[in-house]
Amino acid sequence: MKSWSGRSGLAKVDLYTRVTAYMLLWAAVFVLALLLLTRPVRHEAPLVLVVVAPLLNLANAILCHRFLRRAMDTYLKPGTVLPPREVLPAAAVTAATTGAVLLEAATADLTGLLPGMLGAALVPFLAGHCLIHSIRVVALHQTLLMGVLAVLMTLTGQDAGQTLASVLAVAFVTGWLAVTVRLSLWVLGVVFELREARDVQARLAVAEERLRFGRDLHDILGRNLSVIALKSELAVQLARRERPEAVDQMIEVQRIAQESQREVRDVVRGYREADLRVELEGARGVLGAAGIDCAVDSPGLDLPDEIQAALGWVVRETTTNVLRHGDARRCAIVVREEEDRVLLTVENDGVRPDGGGGVRGDGGPRADGSGGRSRAGTGLVGLRERLTAVGGTLEAGPGDDGTFRVTALIPVPRTGAAR
Repeated sequence: MKSWSGRSGLAKVDLYTRVTAYMLLWAAVFVLALLLLTRPVRHEAPLVLVVVAPLLNLANAILCHRFLRRAMDTYLKPGTVLPPREVLPAAAVTAATTGAVLLEAATADLTGLLPGMLGAALVPFLAGHCLIHSIRVVALHQTLLMGVLAVLMTLTGQDAGQTLASVLAVAFVTGWLAVTVRLSLWVLGVVFELREARDVQARLAVAEERLRFGRDLHDILGRNLSVIALKSELAVQLARRERPEAVDQMIEVQRIAQESQREVRDVVRGYREADLRVELEGARGVLGAAGIDCAVDSPGLDLPDEIQAALGWVVRETTTNVLRHGDARRCAIVVREEEDRVLLTVENDGVRPDGGGGVRGDGGPRADGSGGRSRAGTGLVGLRERLTAVGGTLEAGPGDDGTFRVTALIPVPRTGAAR
C-alpha cells in the first residue's frame, strides 16, 4: 500500500473521500455499541437481547462496510448497477439490528437514547443506499422508512411524543448523512472527469502533432515524388531516342531526391515549425486550457535560427510531457541569457514518485519523471540529439521540493547575444 506522500493528487482525493465515508459508518457503529452498554439496557433488557444486539451491530458494520465500498464504486462508474445480492445481506442485517433496538426499547426505559440508537443502527446501510439510487428514489425510500419506523415504535409501546421526536431526529441524521456522502462522491466524480479531460487534452495535443507531421510529409513527398515520376518518365523517353537531355533530367531527379531527403529529415526533427516564440505561446495556451498555471518569462532575445529551433523543440516536448505525465498544477518556463550562452528551464510540480528520478538516454526513465521507455529520436534522446547539434546540453531530474526541472543550455556567439 502506498503512503500518503507517494500518491498522486487524484489518488489522495479518492482516498480522503472514501475514508471519510467509512469513518461515518464506523462512528455510527461505535455510538450504537456504547449505547447498548448503557445501564438501562444492560439491567432491564432480556439477557438474549443484551448479547445478540452487539453481535448484530458488529455484523451490520462488516456487511455494510462491504456494501458501501461496492456502492461507491458503482456511483463512480455511471451506467453500472449494483446486483441485489450485494444489497440484500446488508439490508437484512440492518433490519435485524433495528428490530433488536426496538425490542430493547419495549423492555427497557430508553428515553433520550432511542433516537440515537435507531439512527446509529440505520446509518451504516443508508450510507451506501443513498449512492445506488437517484435522489428522488432515495427521498421516497427515506420517507417510507420513517413511516415504517413510526409504526413499529408505536407497536412497541412508545408514546406519540417520543415516537414523533425519534422519527424526526432519525430523519434529520440519515438525511444529512445522505446529502454529505452523495455530495462527497459527486465531487470525487467531478475530479475524475477533470482528470479524464486532461488526458484527452494531452492525447489531442499528440494527435495534432501527428497530423502536422503527416501533413508536412504529404506536402513534401507528394509534390516531389510527382516531379520525380514525371522527370524520370521524360528521361526514359529521351534515353530511348538517344537524346543527351536525358542526363540532365536524371541529374534533376537526383537533386530533387536529395532535397526531399533533407526536407523529410527537417520534418522528423521538428525544425520546420519549431519557432521559440511560437512554441512558448503555444505552451502557455495548451497548459492553460488543461488547467495548469503556466508562467513564461522570455525577454526578447535575438538568437540564431538553429538555436531558436532547438529551444522551441525542448519547449514543445516538455509541454507534452507535463500534460501526459504527473499531476501538475503549475509550470514555469524561463529563457534568459548568461554571458555567452542561453539558458532555458522548464519546471513543473506534481511529479509522481514512482516515475523514477534517473536521467538516462538509453531508454530509461523519461525526462518527465514518468518512468516510460524512451526510443531513439524521441523524448530525452531526441532532445539531446538536437541540442548536441548546436553544441548544447540537457539536464533533467526531480528536485527536493516535489518539482521536476528540465534545463537546456546552448552557447551563443557574442554576435548572437541579446540586444
